[in-house]
Amino acid sequence: MQVNLRSFKQKVRYHQKAFKRYLGKIEKNPPRGLDTIAATIDAEVWKEIDCLSCANCCKSMTPTFTGKDIKRIAAHFEIKPQELKDKWLAFDKKGDDWVNVKQPCQFLNMENNMCSIYEVRPEDCAGFPHLKKKKMVEYIHVHRQNIEHCPATYRMVEKMMERV
Repeated sequence: MQVNLRSFKQKVRYHQKAFKRYLGKIEKNPPRGLDTIAATIDAEVWKEIDCLSCANCCKSMTPTFTGKDIKRIAAHFEIKPQELKDKWLAFDKKGDDWVNVKQPCQFLNMENNMCSIYEVRPEDCAGFPHLKKKKMVEYIHVHRQNIEHCPATYRMVEKMMERV
């Protein structure tokens, strides 16, 4: 399903506080079988959401780049890891992470919403939006942040609220 970002952002503004409150309750008192429920909902969500029609994560967020990510991406460009850092990354002392200097992501092709380094993309991107991580309760803080950026995360929480 095509994602209408304008409509999505309006829904987020309207429901964000309720969704975050709900996630807080789930975090404090997780229902029995939460990981199983999340896996079922994950499969449903991906039948409804087309990431390539959106790419809002790449437009409005930055992944964290691990040392392995930096080495792999630098090798892809046939440059030294330090050159990659100097050209595109900044060190976030608060998070103790390497992040993009600018948004949208420099590797996003804005014409088709595809990643130009998809095969070597950061692990953070490959796992995003982390919907069915084991021990979902340990990722509630991530989902709380992602609902305002990712229609798939938003839809997952919406479906959870309907069922749990």
